[in-house]
Amino acid sequence: MHALKACGALGAALIMTACTTNPYTGEQQASKAATYGAGAAAVCGLIGAIDSGQHARNAALGCGIVGAGVGAYMDVQEAKLREQLQGTGVRVVREGDNIRLIMPGHITFETDSYNLRGSFYPALNSVGQVLSKYADTTLRVTGHTDNTGSRQYNQNLSERRAGSVADYLVTRQVARERMLVQGMGFDQPVADNASAEGRAANRRVELYILPRTG
Repeated sequence: MHALKACGALGAALIMTACTTNPYTGEQQASKAATYGAGAAAVCGLIGAIDSGQHARNAALGCGIVGAGVGAYMDVQEAKLREQLQGTGVRVVREGDNIRLIMPGHITFETDSYNLRGSFYPALNSVGQVLSKYADTTLRVTGHTDNTGSRQYNQNLSERRAGSVADYLVTRQVARERMLVQGMGFDQPVADNASAEGRAANRRVELYILPRTG
């Protein structure tokens, strides 16, 4: 019965998010749930009535609609993350069935430090709330730096910054076993390190939210 109720709630959430407002552009946009949300919810309800031990996502997957089930599950998370993180400076990027959160260094850490800013805790609290609720995902926490300083120094700093984000999320009931934590140093820049603006963009932590495949 609990699974059936969860499925119903998921279906309602999917329908409600069928048309959403992009918090960055203010434009109305169609959610993936508009395409397959109702079908996934209906199938989920049928499976939930048979097996009350199934999670909502797994119920949808069990009916042979793998793409719809995973997509719908991630779609709801994306909508909740965009709502919770609006105005925090954290970018929410959807890439297929994956979600990527980009956390700029200037709002996340003190300069040349891996200690989290106290002002960033509310944003991480919101992330942790969503991740703990939607636990059928794996997480990759990746630290990045600019190219100021030695390779080894930046490698260590990027690892420690990624670790700080992961450690904090654990305090928000996000299981560490779900996470791969890694540092990339300055090997994956997103901007030109020749300018101050480019270096600032390169200093970041990225959190990938990936649906489980098994």
